[in-house]
Amino acid sequence: MSKDRIKGYKFAAIDIGSNAIRLLLKRVYENDSNPVFKKDSLVRIPIRLGDDSFLKKSISDKKANKLINSMIGFKYLMEAYNPIDFMAYATSAMRDATNGQKIVNEIKKRSGIDLRIISGKEEAEVIYSNHIEKLLDKNKSYLYIDVGGGSTELTIFSNNKSIVSKSFNIGTIRLLNDIVAKHIREEIKHWVEENTKEYQPLLGIGSGGNINKLFRMSRLKEREPLSFDKIQEIYGYIKDYTVEERIKVLRMRRDRADVIIPASEIFLNVMKWAGIEHIFVPQIGMADGIIHVLYEKYKSGK
Repeated sequence: MSKDRIKGYKFAAIDIGSNAIRLLLKRVYENDSNPVFKKDSLVRIPIRLGDDSFLKKSISDKKANKLINSMIGFKYLMEAYNPIDFMAYATSAMRDATNGQKIVNEIKKRSGIDLRIISGKEEAEVIYSNHIEKLLDKNKSYLYIDVGGGSTELTIFSNNKSIVSKSFNIGTIRLLNDIVAKHIREEIKHWVEENTKEYQPLLGIGSGGNINKLFRMSRLKEREPLSFDKIQEIYGYIKDYTVEERIKVLRMRRDRADVIIPASEIFLNVMKWAGIEHIFVPQIGMADGIIHVLYEKYKSGK
């Protein structure tokens, strides 16, 4: 194996979410079968753009400046890391903000980073790029559930293929602020019930910071599935604490302590509607999907 292949291919991904923004630095090592993806570093900054975007339809100057300064910092970190390529995507909060494109232009001007606001459909496609189905039993069917601050992406896998995917404007920050319309709640329930009935029995795959936290709290071993009953048990346990107690007693981050309740409710509801008893939590998400997109783009261009 060449020296370059031992070092691995370096890529960087920026994910501008509704609750936090992330810079993921990752290497890809090639072997005789599948490439191996290894995280070098993850920088996460809780800005919570969704509080402004979903309630006021515009991101305040204060939060816009935090975002821009963070992107300038990300620029210097990427320069030090020196990846082959990088991409920066923004999702639900920036989609909904009337000044989203103005902020994108200012980020480009001050940091040189091209940030792209992507649609819910594109977001689901990027998450799917993780190719988690390759790690699972090809003879079984799965519902991939990705819960964010502004939206929830659902994808059905069967026979190792993506069958159907849908993005819904129901997320943890929207629920916290009670701004999810009744018809959206009815739409996601109807979609899940109608699209999953042909793929029973169905297993779940969960992604996002909240399901990762629930999995860690379960103390299960890696790749062990998390049961519906276990999520319900942990949800009940967390709910008995106030937000401040979750921070001080359960040692949760402040920006996790409130959103974990509506996130748990989304997972429990989707699992109930789909008849899912167990969900796998591979601890991957949007930024990991971007890395996969970059690697595949690099390999196809070689």
